[in-house]
Parts: sequence; C-alpha cells; structure tokens
Amino acid sequence: MRRLVLGAALAAALAVAAIAWLNLRGEAPLVPDPTPRSVDAAQIERGAYLARAGHCAGCHTERGGAAYAGGRGITTPFGIVYASNLTPDDATGLGRWTAAEFRRALQHGRSRDGRLLYPAFPYTSTTRVSDTDADAILAFLRSLPPVVQPNRAHALRFPYDSQAALAVWRALYFRPGRFEPDAAQPAAWNRGAYLVEGLGHCGACHAARNAFGASDEGLGGGLIPVQNWYAPALDDAQEAGVADWPAADIVALLKTGRAPRASTLGPMAEVVLGSTRHLSEADLQAVALYLQRLPPSPSRRAAATAKSTPRGAKLYETHCAACHGERGEGAPGIYPALAGQRAVTLDPAANLVRVVLEGGFAPATAEHPRPYGMPPFATLLDDRDVAAVLDHVRASWGNAGSAVSPLDVLRWRASR
Repeated sequence: MRRLVLGAALAAALAVAAIAWLNLRGEAPLVPDPTPRSVDAAQIERGAYLARAGHCAGCHTERGGAAYAGGRGITTPFGIVYASNLTPDDATGLGRWTAAEFRRALQHGRSRDGRLLYPAFPYTSTTRVSDTDADAILAFLRSLPPVVQPNRAHALRFPYDSQAALAVWRALYFRPGRFEPDAAQPAAWNRGAYLVEGLGHCGACHAARNAFGASDEGLGGGLIPVQNWYAPALDDAQEAGVADWPAADIVALLKTGRAPRASTLGPMAEVVLGSTRHLSEADLQAVALYLQRLPPSPSRRAAATAKSTPRGAKLYETHCAACHGERGEGAPGIYPALAGQRAVTLDPAANLVRVVLEGGFAPATAEHPRPYGMPPFATLLDDRDVAAVLDHVRASWGNAGSAVSPLDVLRWRASR
C-alpha cells in the first residue's frame, strides 16, 4: 500500500513538473528596457498599423469607451473573459510594462506578474509575431492617452477560473514559436502567411474548436462559440475558398467588404471595418496570395435536403422578393443575389438564421460609405416561418442546401 501511495505521489509530481516545463518552454529571461526609452515616430506609426492588422481594438475597446482601455466582455462557453486596459496608465494599464514583458504576453500568453493568460487573448496565434513587431505595437500603445480603468475580474466557472486548469490546457494545446518563413515560397506568400496565421489570427474564427476551446489546425471553418456565427472554411471551394478567384476580388472583399461573388456580414464585417480595410495594398495582395494557395480540402457540405413549400415561397414573396428578386437574382451593387450564392447553402445555416433575425449590415468603407442593409425580422417571423423561408431559399434557383428545422432556428435565436 505504501508503495502505491509513493508511486502515485511520484507520478503526480512528475505530471506537475511536466506541465510546468511545458508552460515555460521557449521563454527567454526578461531583460529590462534601456533607459531612457527612445521614442521613434516611425515605430509608433508602424505599431498603429500592426495594431489595426491584429484588430486589437476590436476586443480591447468597450462599446462607448475609450480606445484600447479594455473592459469589453468576451463571452465564452466557460464564462466571460474581460479584455485588459492597453493604454499606458501606470496603475491600470501598460504604463510600467517593459518591452520584454509585452513580448512575453504576445508570444507566451503570460502577464506582467507571471499569471497565465486565457486564450480568449489569441496568443496561440500571436506567438508567431516577431520581436520587432511586438516592440512597435507597444510603442504605439505607449503613445496613447493613458486611461484610468481598472481591469475587471473574469467571470469564469470552476474549474476554468483556476491557473492550474489553465496550465493543463496550455500543456495540451499551446505550442509557442515564432513564424518561420518557407524558403520554397515567395516573399509575398510568407508575408500573407505571417498575417493570416499570426497577427491576424484568422484561425481564431475560421477553425473548429474542441470541447475545451482549443482550435484545430488549419482554416477548415467552424461555428464561433456562443456567437453562433459560422466562419466558413477558407480551404473549401464550396464554402469560402478563393483559389479560383482573381486576386483583385479577394483584395476588394478585404478592403471594402464586397466582391462580385461575396459580401461580408456579422463578425467578418467587423473585421473589415476595424482591420483589413486599413491594410496596405501590398499586404492585401500577400494575404490574397496565401489564401489562393491554401491546400484544398474535401468538401464537407451536407447532402441537400431542403425543400421549398408553399408557406416558404409565400413568405419569400412577402418579405424578401422586393430586394432579392423574384428568382433570387438580387440587384447588382445593392442587394446580394441569393441564386447560386454559396453563402446561402453553407452548412450549418447559422449565418442565414442570424441575418434573418438580426438583419444584415455590410461595413461602411470609403468605397461604400452608405451600404444598403437588411432589416431584422425577429419580431415578425417565428421559428417555423424562418425555417420555411430559408428552406425555400436553400432549395430554389439551383441552390441545394440542407434543411433548416424550427429547432435549429430556436437554438440560434436563443444565442442572440
């Protein structure tokens, strides 16, 4: 019995040591910043550009609050994680952070005091960010007006609120490491890979997550937890793959939110508005090249089972045809076509449900400052109505999508 107890204790100690080692691997010793800090206007400008490329303000700015001052709650399946204050306030922000501490946060997911950070902050992607870019982002953040706004405590359920559970998660799912260029690819492809895989953290949405919130490798699409918007696969021609698109169309979609064969709504419209429309032409071309060359994956589209019914056809005629056309042809440059539109037949149909219930609004960009939007129908259509009209759209004019049930609508309606 004593041997069993000792063996169990030894096994536990080894497990703790292994978890500790996995959480510390690759971390360099912290080196103090040189004193005094040098201020470089070009570095600040580059940091501002990189912060937009990473869409940092999207999470670190509370609605109606000061830019980058934190406080916004990020709802996860495990509770709410509150974004931190990134302004240079000494007491509540980054005022006393060194460059080495900031690099460690981006690249290793560890706060100034050594605490492990929750991966709602996408350090699983930003671990690829270079030291030079991390320093530039910090220089920009230090240039902001300091805002006194204490960070809010996360509201996570047990055991997800413990550092021990987070350490185990990181040991299982987090692999730190800088971006390594592929010598077999051109410089533009490598730049695109750096932006997509690293700073842009596209996989945070466009990859499926397991029960513990860890993302799959690649960009194979996934349902965004809690929000229940589906981020389509970027490597599947039947979802959001762009291998056969002209590069100019990909650039247009990222720059303006609209392209001949697609438009952005929901979370992706927010990304265009706050991030990709600010990218340089060279970086947009680089992202386009990288996305065009993603290895194609087999289509995962479900079998077509949607069927149009008289109820669905009548609802479409009453509420939809005036804008989208009697045969789903849309109005070029104004209302998107539904016929032959791959976004219409995505599986799951979560995005269509959300758009019908909440309305659809493209980002307002310089090229399209007053985009047309779609009104919400949540108070006009019940679950059976929404399911019927979506089945009609997904089964008409050459479309072939899976059926949408009233239960599907209820599930996605309840997540609003």
